[in-house]
Amino acid sequence: MRLGVLDIGSNTGHLLVVDAHGGAAPLPAFSLKQPLRLAEHLDADGAVSQSGIDALTTFTADAVVVAEEKGCEAMLSFATSAVRDSVNADAVLAHVRDSTGVTIEVLSGEDEARLTFLAVRRWFGWSAGKLTVFDIGGGSLEIATGADERPDVAQSLPLGAARLASTYFSEPVGEADLRKIRRSIRADMAKDAGQVLRTGTTHRAAATSKTFRSLARICGAAPSTDGPLTPRSLALADLREWIPKLVGMTGAELGELPGVSPSRTHQIVPGALVAEACMDIFDLAELEICPWALREGVILERIDKLSVTDED
Repeated sequence: MRLGVLDIGSNTGHLLVVDAHGGAAPLPAFSLKQPLRLAEHLDADGAVSQSGIDALTTFTADAVVVAEEKGCEAMLSFATSAVRDSVNADAVLAHVRDSTGVTIEVLSGEDEARLTFLAVRRWFGWSAGKLTVFDIGGGSLEIATGADERPDVAQSLPLGAARLASTYFSEPVGEADLRKIRRSIRADMAKDAGQVLRTGTTHRAAATSKTFRSLARICGAAPSTDGPLTPRSLALADLREWIPKLVGMTGAELGELPGVSPSRTHQIVPGALVAEACMDIFDLAELEICPWALREGVILERIDKLSVTDED
């Protein structure tokens, strides 16, 4: 069947049209993206601003048209941390529903981590053994670990790259400020790290999301043009060499780096600090980059449910 998957992230609105059926990998057929930057459209009270609501509504309406034109039988729509954490989430989603007819489900942080884990597990397979997955989004960091398709631990922390950029990097930061930010990130991450560490040795550690892919590309990983089957990784040693360079670059210079979108230059440094903390705190010298993430997890779970219904 052909599905439209509408992913309202903290940075980007993304409609992915896929051909999917049980026993096969989802095959992308079309993609529509729009920078929404909802995490940066939150006002002082934590509400999505009117401009953010308007941008979300317009993109959703456009996505409906594209999904119909591409022959989608159904559209799966979900939102993550920017909408989840906003104080006016219900009003925002009601406005979108009334204007476009689309009901957007808000995923919990735990579900976001769980579904991302499912996608990464299916990508690497059972030979990965006990798997630990990290996903840096715009508003949150998801961490999940386990030996099965459902993780034993699934966490969501308020350490997204856009959130940190807005909180700490709206103005230039000095060396002392950077140390404080680094300490704060690691303290937040370390609070619940024991839940993951107590589950035992990780056989394979993986990372997904645009932030990790960009950092891996900066550190020498193959470009996206080489295709999703090309192995890619991010080494802690390489990242540590790059962080001081990234801190010293202007936005224009960051935008010229391979794999960096101009709209995300301000998120590279906070994203790099979170990635470094992940590897340090969980004692990982390297993370493998997985091309599948939350969207694929949502698709795979939908296919699984349809398969069970068909068997019944």
